[in-house]
Amino acid sequence: MNTGAATKMSGLLLRQLGQRVLLTSACRGLVAETSANLRHAGTVGGVRYKSSLATDAANEEKAENTKAISSYWGIAPPKITKEDGSAWKWNCFRPWEAYTADVSIDVEKHHKPTNLMDKFAYWTVQTLKIPVGLFFQRRHMCHAMLLETVAAVPGMVGGMLLHCKSLRRFEHSGGWIKALLEEAENERMHLMTFCEIADPAWYERALVFAVQGVFFNAYFLAYVVSPKLAHRIVGYLEEEAVISYTEFLKDLDNGSFKNRPAPAIAIDYWRLPQDSTLRDVIVVIRADEAHHRDLNHYASDIQCQGLELKEAPAPIGYH
Repeated sequence: MNTGAATKMSGLLLRQLGQRVLLTSACRGLVAETSANLRHAGTVGGVRYKSSLATDAANEEKAENTKAISSYWGIAPPKITKEDGSAWKWNCFRPWEAYTADVSIDVEKHHKPTNLMDKFAYWTVQTLKIPVGLFFQRRHMCHAMLLETVAAVPGMVGGMLLHCKSLRRFEHSGGWIKALLEEAENERMHLMTFCEIADPAWYERALVFAVQGVFFNAYFLAYVVSPKLAHRIVGYLEEEAVISYTEFLKDLDNGSFKNRPAPAIAIDYWRLPQDSTLRDVIVVIRADEAHHRDLNHYASDIQCQGLELKEAPAPIGYH
């Protein structure tokens, strides 16, 4: 048999046996795998398969659904609006968390140190105030931003330690965990408001990083050793905060610091009128600081009388 006849015979045999061979289990698996690979690749020789198009469309739809589901565990987030029907744009707080500050609070109240602990707390704060005053002088906005990064720490530390104490002792806290965490959150919202007005320089951010690290650990140790001393220190810190914001208001009134429209977040958080200014914001922030002052002096007074915080109801509900 010559070469041409052999080639024709081989081709005939392959055509007759090809279908049976492909039906074997091994080849079926190979065909299936090849088809899947082709669908996954999408294009072969420049031709795009319809099955690939359908698969890609399904994958895109699945990705969109997955994104929506993973955002809220399969439940669509509720659409929150203001009282006037406009959209609520803040994720850091909700409309029912907004409040009206009590600006009638006494901003000149001072706890006179009467014992050794009070004097130690008072003079500690007065000593810390000196380098801060020299650094910021009359730069009120930068001063306020640093102040709030520090002021938001004690409430969180105190609330955390009281929370752990409540768990260890299987007892209630008298509402003081909530009160202190509310204070920390309120101080943080002060900072978020100032961030809408000014952007701190890199060295101010570095200073905040260092001061916060030192202050957090120092206050943590102070609260573990003596909670009444820790609360007294914060009470005096808040007194200084009230004084600082009073000086801020003086410079706004005499024109040394430019007044400007209040940021939108402040208007929504404190329920201020739409035409409010920076001065209105400073007034309500000062009122908040005065409230924190009274809360911490009160907490210290309770413990100075030999009682635990849980024995006196916490003044919650202000924020």
